[in-house]
Amino acid sequence: MEGMAVMRKFVVAMAAMVVLSAAAGLTGRPAGLVRAAWAQDQDEDEGPLSNMRFLVVRDSNGKPVKNAAVVLHPVNKKGKQAMGGLELKTDEEGKTWIDGIPYGALRVQVLAPGYQTFGEDYEIKNPETHITVRLKKPVAQVSEYGVQTKKPDPSSNPKPQ
Repeated sequence: MEGMAVMRKFVVAMAAMVVLSAAAGLTGRPAGLVRAAWAQDQDEDEGPLSNMRFLVVRDSNGKPVKNAAVVLHPVNKKGKQAMGGLELKTDEEGKTWIDGIPYGALRVQVLAPGYQTFGEDYEIKNPETHITVRLKKPVAQVSEYGVQTKKPDPSSNPKPQ
């Protein structure tokens, strides 16, 4: 039951964020700068909420990564990711934030063109949560399996008679 209550709060928060993001698009304000108004209207008995701050930088030099997608997914007690998610975008300084995320397990994924996808689970348990993500450049993938460059010669394996 407790997990369902957290999921319900997160779904309501995501829906509100979608509405606020759409409104931000209409007003010209960056979506990452929209403050979640629903956090101020939460009942005290619904549990504590965290204000989350993200900084996304290049691992190689610490410079900010702008327009990176920071995707948040609630995670249940079995470690399963809930359906849906909430996407934020970083600004020119590599920063984004959201207020009013319920305490508990949260999966954070960060995606940006030209970088490896970052993913990690966090236990949200403080009123203010700061997460810095260092994105790495992709590396060449090497396979353990040999690469077959030519087709096998059918005459080397005669058919049984």
